Amino acid sequence: MTFHDLFAYKKSFSLAMKIFDITKSFPKEEIYSLTDQMRRSSRSVPVTIAEAYRKRIYPKHFYSKLTDSDGENSETQVWLEFAFACKYISNDSYQELLAESTEIGKLINYMLLNPEKFGVKKE
Repeated sequence: MTFHDLFAYKKSFSLAMKIFDITKSFPKEEIYSLTDQMRRSSRSVPVTIAEAYRKRIYPKHFYSKLTDSDGENSETQVWLEFAFACKYISNDSYQELLAESTEIGKLINYMLLNPEKFGVKKE
């Protein structure tokens, strides 16, 4: 098994790609602010999940990277809220993307609460 097989990785990668696509329509004046922040935080979620999985032989590193990923996921939710408030995305898009992000948070939490299922040895 590799990090590519993790459901949390697959879902977060998919969400990051959806955010990439949707931010293409944002106003040009947002390119270095909201657009960039949404893309960065959403991409950081699968990246840090991959890092956590690769560091699973070190329980503290595994936990640390997953909590970083969870934090980036929460940040993405705030950026989505800003995008909705600025009327850059519809309510339907906002609700769909937020629901996906919430599911990803639950998957990350499951990994945090069940590290042994991901090859982490107890200390």
